[in-house]
Amino acid sequence: MRKIRILWTDDEVEVLKPHIFFLEEKGYEIDTCSNGNDTIDLVRQNRYDLIFLDENMPGLGGIETLRLIKEVRTDIPVVMITKSDEEELMEAAIGSEIADYLIKPVKPKQVLLAIKKILDQRRLITEKTTTDYRQEFSRISNMISSASTYSDWTDLYKKIVFWESELEKSTDPGMAEILKMQENEANNSFSKFMIKNYTGWLNPENKNNPLLSPGLFSKKIFPHVQEHKPLFFILIDNMRYDQWKTISGEMAGLFRIIEEDLYFSILPTATQFSRNSIFAGLMPSAIAETMPEFWINDDEEEGKNKFEEELFKSQLTRKGLKYKWSYNKISSSHEGRKVNDKVRSMLENDINILVFNFVDMLSHARTEIGVIRDLANDESAYRSLTRSWFVHSSLFELLKTLASHPVKVIFSTDHGTIRVQNPVKIIGDRKTSSNLRYKMGRNLDYDPKKVFELINPEKAMLPKTNLSSRYIFALNKDYLVYQNNYNYYVGYYKDTFQHGGISMQEIMLPVACLEPV
Repeated sequence: MRKIRILWTDDEVEVLKPHIFFLEEKGYEIDTCSNGNDTIDLVRQNRYDLIFLDENMPGLGGIETLRLIKEVRTDIPVVMITKSDEEELMEAAIGSEIADYLIKPVKPKQVLLAIKKILDQRRLITEKTTTDYRQEFSRISNMISSASTYSDWTDLYKKIVFWESELEKSTDPGMAEILKMQENEANNSFSKFMIKNYTGWLNPENKNNPLLSPGLFSKKIFPHVQEHKPLFFILIDNMRYDQWKTISGEMAGLFRIIEEDLYFSILPTATQFSRNSIFAGLMPSAIAETMPEFWINDDEEEGKNKFEEELFKSQLTRKGLKYKWSYNKISSSHEGRKVNDKVRSMLENDINILVFNFVDMLSHARTEIGVIRDLANDESAYRSLTRSWFVHSSLFELLKTLASHPVKVIFSTDHGTIRVQNPVKIIGDRKTSSNLRYKMGRNLDYDPKKVFELINPEKAMLPKTNLSSRYIFALNKDYLVYQNNYNYYVGYYKDTFQHGGISMQEIMLPVACLEPV
């Protein structure tokens, strides 16, 4: 195994001999240099893991030497050592991307600590994270086996998402695999929980229910509307809780989260049902019955979310609310820029609704385009791609503008998504819905042990196109595949992100209220 090689540049290098001997005894290989020019030559010729650099040298000074080192090797960490603790000097060094800053006289153990902090950081993080997760493993297992209420499940899901993020910092893939096994076990139990409780939650007399899609505006948005303080409701289609945690971290310094919660999507966890329900404040069957002109049946080819603006207007009228509001749907950067050009007028509204379709488009593109599938080959990469979109998006530009105004911003979504793994064979006719995570139709043939079946859709307040229509929902990481061309579609859709069924990722969704810092 190659020794860690360090370059130490100081015009009084002879004084450093005790430090050099100490580090060599610890197993490090140390080269020394007395001036900046020779340092640059050595960096060009050798592969160093770390450089200690004296700030105050005759000739080429430490700050200038640092700049030239970065031109040769941008990735090499540099520790600046100086006699001065002047703030201006420290800011100049930090602005030049130093890895650490030590003030003379330095002790050998100080130097060793700096080395370990920089070079051993990843290993130490891995060891600590692995140890911490091992301690949490039994607690998560107990939470899975004992979860009996919706709040138990939201607590458990938050913990799993937290550890997904933590274990990404680790270089030990074994712990991440164990967490995936726990997540799979949790999703199996969550599916049973949903099958047992879901239709009961739809009874208005049952008071111990989670917040569902139809109540999102009433419970989480309307209460935050204030006079002379415009509210921006940003709905990012198809956004999972872990994706929200990824992008929320990018807003530090602009906004602070004053309230964050999880609510439950209705079934099916698909845009046609969940998002229309959010904007109408009604379950899908009620929309189809009272406003049939705004409901497009599953077997019709017309767009299923054409009337969100009209549905929201009807909700305001039904509740007797007289807000001044705007609605915008953004599916491209061009549309995003057009919205941003209207910020001044939007600040005069009580509520501004912005629906961003990027994450949903990403999930579809990942299925259909090989290069996107390669870029987002697992959940970690999927989160990373979402973060990359966000920090370069018109939405982030809008948030930077809003941060200087007295506004409230509420983020949420209509449903999540899950990476499917296990095909489940079904048989259906031509009018059966095409979604891979749920099916609605008359002549469905399937194994009832492998799905959640709703023989009477009215119990789940879902519309049906025929008296004998029923719904079935895929569980955990299953996906529903027709018997015809079965092997082709199994291979084509495996490992793609889908929605419409029952999983923690599709159903438990973020809703967060933010204010400028």
